[in-house]
Amino acid sequence: MENEIKIPVLTAEQIRVLGSLMEKAKTTPDYYPMTMNGLVAACNQKTSRKPVVNYDEETIGAALNSLKIGGLISTATGGSSRATKYKHNFAIVYPILPSEVAVMCLLFLRGPQTPGEINTNSGRLHEFETLEEVNQTLEKLAGEGYIKQLPKRPGQKEQRYAHLFSGDVEFIEEDYANEETSARSNSALEERVAKLELELAELKENFDKLMKELY
Repeated sequence: MENEIKIPVLTAEQIRVLGSLMEKAKTTPDYYPMTMNGLVAACNQKTSRKPVVNYDEETIGAALNSLKIGGLISTATGGSSRATKYKHNFAIVYPILPSEVAVMCLLFLRGPQTPGEINTNSGRLHEFETLEEVNQTLEKLAGEGYIKQLPKRPGQKEQRYAHLFSGDVEFIEEDYANEETSARSNSALEERVAKLELELAELKENFDKLMKELY
């Protein structure tokens, strides 16, 4: 492959942190760049995540440090807050379009997805016009070495795609019964819950800061 892109092998923690920053940059721009509290809430969301995790600040901090060394994230300070905040550099490191960033974000946060699932779950990340546009985006990312098409499961209509930032992937048989159906439901509610969790984390951080200043 000409001009082959060098893809790093990232840990599950790094993938979750990077994906969360990519997601919140689009879905909650008022809280981006993100504080540590906000990032903990985003990584540990119960919705729009597979698998659901419970990372502490130390785990996320270690992932942030290693991602920063690799140039995939950077820190930002200033404004009314002196707290360190974090932002992703994914589209700076890799020359890809916003629609492609959205696809990578979904694969980072939700695991392997079919074109139909990506079209359904993309939501506020990117508004695809048609399913054909999703397929074209997937084919381009696969051709450039960012993602891989997985073998079709028995009885499955669509093939799934997985990212290659955790190394090469092989098909693993899992119980995906009714997964696509559940993915299509409650998307608006999931979005509201996730935003409330992030707002709560930011309020807690501001409250803690105020208490320190008072005492």
